[in-house]
Amino acid sequence: MADIHHHPHSNGVNGMASHQIPDIKFTKLFINGSFVDSIKGRTLETVDPRNGEVIARIAEGDAEDVEVAVKAAREAFDDGPWPRMSGSQRARIMHKFADLIEQNLEELAALDSIDGGKLFLWGKSVDIPTAIEYLRYYAGAADKVHGEVLKSIRSLHAYTLKEPIGVVGHIIPWNFPSIMFFLKVAPALAAGCTMIVKPAEQTSLSALFYAHLAKKAGLPDGVLNVVTGFGHIAGAAISNHMDIDMVSFTGSTEVGRLIMQAAATSNLKSVSLELGGKSPMIIFDDADVDQAAMLALNGVAFNKGEICVAGSRVYVQEGIYDEFVKKLVEKAKAWKLGDPFDSSTCQGPQIDKKQFEKVMSYIDIGREEGATLLTGGKRWGTKGYYIEPTVFVDVKDDMRIATEEIFGPVMSIMKFKTIEEAIKRANASKYGLAAGIVTKDLNVANRVSRSIRSGIIWINCYFDFDADFPYGGYRQSGFTRDSGMDGFHKYLQVKTVVTPLQDSPWL
Repeated sequence: MADIHHHPHSNGVNGMASHQIPDIKFTKLFINGSFVDSIKGRTLETVDPRNGEVIARIAEGDAEDVEVAVKAAREAFDDGPWPRMSGSQRARIMHKFADLIEQNLEELAALDSIDGGKLFLWGKSVDIPTAIEYLRYYAGAADKVHGEVLKSIRSLHAYTLKEPIGVVGHIIPWNFPSIMFFLKVAPALAAGCTMIVKPAEQTSLSALFYAHLAKKAGLPDGVLNVVTGFGHIAGAAISNHMDIDMVSFTGSTEVGRLIMQAAATSNLKSVSLELGGKSPMIIFDDADVDQAAMLALNGVAFNKGEICVAGSRVYVQEGIYDEFVKKLVEKAKAWKLGDPFDSSTCQGPQIDKKQFEKVMSYIDIGREEGATLLTGGKRWGTKGYYIEPTVFVDVKDDMRIATEEIFGPVMSIMKFKTIEEAIKRANASKYGLAAGIVTKDLNVANRVSRSIRSGIIWINCYFDFDADFPYGGYRQSGFTRDSGMDGFHKYLQVKTVVTPLQDSPWL
């Protein structure tokens, strides 16, 4: 994800753009190749965060629906064609799936905009193309699953096989509905797994559309099932299920703990967690101040701060501190909020009322703790869940706004003197997901990037992801990796096969 474009501020209330909202075609659960109502017939509302209005009612799945989906996935894994196809056969279907997404790109981007408040232009140019890229990347890996021949010190011939882990439960968050869907689904498909996806209840519309396209692409029934519903009901049922072999989750550390507990007390299923963050951005005296201010603002206001790698702790060396703060405030004030369908908009609304209220409460906490609010801190407009980019200074490292994940456009700026101090303070967090370094000095960049305990470090850039880059956390930001080949191999098990060697001329 490259830098989002900067646009000048324009006044006015947040009215609707004239973009045609797509018809909602898919609202039911997708199980064993068909759209079906939930067993109890319950539905839940999905709301447009631009105005708080209900877009549609979608099926509310629970433990009974998860049970049916797991049976379908288990049958598809144990007896179906998908795990038994060659990697190249799976790849062909995955490429066809990617082609179908390309043909429906605008509609899918629009669904994520009305469902999640995401910028339509960004969805069209980045989110949906990235989803397609993940499918194609892992399609390319499907026929490159290699074991090893092992060198024994005894008269034994041994080798390893890499086999699909089995039935996987994917529980995905609401901040990047399309990217997260394929970050999980694409490598699991390539590995030959079958799966149940539980999208976030706030953003299920695109996931159901992807299920429809998967069927159209020729994915066998039962391989990909989508059960919409609430995390504490449907998500918990997946985590506790005795016949799911692995659960992959992206979301909060708090929920990650519950998933690990459920995995431990059920069948000890394998767990992959990508959790919260409080990522530091460290800006040194030799930085280009204008570039640094733009990176820092993007780092916390991009996707309205609803991103686990948000650079919410900004450490600035004392030599450029005053100039940096001045530039940053100017840029924050010019950052345009508005309808996500307006191409000049930089920031749409928070996902829902609950998240809006959580972010606003943290802004109050910052004031109460004695931090100075330089800009922002207010609701924008009269409708929807918009929050101005918010910048605090005079922040102490132990303040809640500097230690807790806010998941909104709120930044804490702190001053530092030495490299040693910056490293120590950056590492003083329970999280370890990402970090940013802005410097022209290669030695500083190397030293700091090797010293910070985080899963991804960006030097003179931020939010630069790629399908080939492993992504995940240290400490309470989780473990295992999504993306890259690491994100593929976690869906494979290693089996060692041993046979005696009789009268071999060499070992």
